[in-house]
Amino acid sequence: MPNGHETNPLRDSRDKRLSRVAGPSSLVFFGVTGDLARKKLLPAVYDLVNRGLLPPNFGLVGFGRREWSDDDFRHQVRESVEAHSRTPFRDDVWNQFSSGIRFVQGAFDDDNAFEQLKQTLDELKESRGTQGNHAFYLSIPPKAFEQVLQMLAKHGLAQQQEGSREWRRVVVEKPFGHDLESARELNSIVESVFPQDSVFRIDHYLGKETVQNILAMRFANQMFEPLWNANYIDHVQITMAEPIGIGSRAGYYDGVGAARDVIQNHLLQLLALTAMEEPISFNAHHLRAEKEKVLDAVTLPENLAEAFAIGQYAGGYQGGEEANGFFDEKDIPADSRTETFAAIKLNINTRRWAGVPFYLRTGKRLGRRVTEIALILKKSPNLLFNNSDDAGQNAIVIRVQPDEGITIRFSSKVPGTQMEIRDVNMDFGYSHSFTEESPEAYERLILDVLLGEPPLFPRHEEVELSWKILDPFEQYWQEHQVKPEPYAPGSWGPESAHLLLARDHRVWRRP
Repeated sequence: MPNGHETNPLRDSRDKRLSRVAGPSSLVFFGVTGDLARKKLLPAVYDLVNRGLLPPNFGLVGFGRREWSDDDFRHQVRESVEAHSRTPFRDDVWNQFSSGIRFVQGAFDDDNAFEQLKQTLDELKESRGTQGNHAFYLSIPPKAFEQVLQMLAKHGLAQQQEGSREWRRVVVEKPFGHDLESARELNSIVESVFPQDSVFRIDHYLGKETVQNILAMRFANQMFEPLWNANYIDHVQITMAEPIGIGSRAGYYDGVGAARDVIQNHLLQLLALTAMEEPISFNAHHLRAEKEKVLDAVTLPENLAEAFAIGQYAGGYQGGEEANGFFDEKDIPADSRTETFAAIKLNINTRRWAGVPFYLRTGKRLGRRVTEIALILKKSPNLLFNNSDDAGQNAIVIRVQPDEGITIRFSSKVPGTQMEIRDVNMDFGYSHSFTEESPEAYERLILDVLLGEPPLFPRHEEVELSWKILDPFEQYWQEHQVKPEPYAPGSWGPESAHLLLARDHRVWRRP
């Protein structure tokens, strides 16, 4: 079993923050030739090694169709690391790490390839000292999950022998199905091969430092909790915006859309962390239980037709450069109803949040890249300042990316002889307050997989509850053949998005 006391000669013993070091193990990547592995996963593994958080007896195995030797794969990994890793490249670290890199060539239905994988893991156990512990990372399309899982079971790679201290784990990348029914089928398949506590469903947003800091901010500080309820909060806005289009991802994106791609997982997870009650510990069971209570308490507005907005970005100019419209992107059919922008309104039927709407929005080709949670407080009842046009509503804004931190917006008097009120910000930024650089989300999550620590990973109940929330919207759009509304590149979505809040006499915050 992994423990936090493994010695590692690569680790700087002066760094007291690095208390959790993974034990001996191997990590197998399926889909290792894809963009996610090349730009995020492989660099994250190297950064963990570079920080001394993975032991010398660690092995990395790639599985793919390419006709690569071990040396060819090492070369590919090195190129990926040098181009995308967060920490500096060190020859001594690379030499030690690369000696544990292997590649297995084959397709997902190739019995010989899976036998070769088994032999490779056995060889690493003997030569590298991995002690037979291994995790499988499925960075592959969901339609291939079942086949790979069945092959792992067939060749004895998933089963943990009775009485053995060796462990087996599997990591599943999103999306977890495309609706509630498919999610249940996928969960059933995964858990027929691996026990529930060995399944890690990755949502990389939960590895971000600011997302984790939501819990610290709420529950470690006395000043916020008294305000964190319907007595003081008017509404909550959760936004994830990107200035880019879908690019070459039409094969994945068309038919999926913004709501399934972002709202069902990322934004509903942020909603759960924002609205949950304080858990009695950060144990995975307690943390997940509180998140599930929130998701289970989510209710939809009675008139669903007025509780959403969807759009598709049009062509035009953005930032002084010409930008393609959605239908100008390669391989997008002319009759596609796939939304590139989605906003929905939800309610939470609990005492804390009764009457406080949560507005979730996400989109491509919007004004800037930003993910934030904004808690907008009710207006002051003080009649002295009600006529001030320059004073808005107080707000607590948690910035998840790119400039991680927290902003508190409040009203203040402008210097001068007049009683003029204007909004000002009090700002905290991680990069300004701490000398430590925040690790990439995948670093934290991969380390947690190898340590066997599941608090940041949603279990199947959370996934299914999230689909229960989104499915009625998707079904309404399908049944009523709702056509997404065009919006200009660089804007903040279609006019219907602004109307969604205007009906409630509110406006979207501009990040």
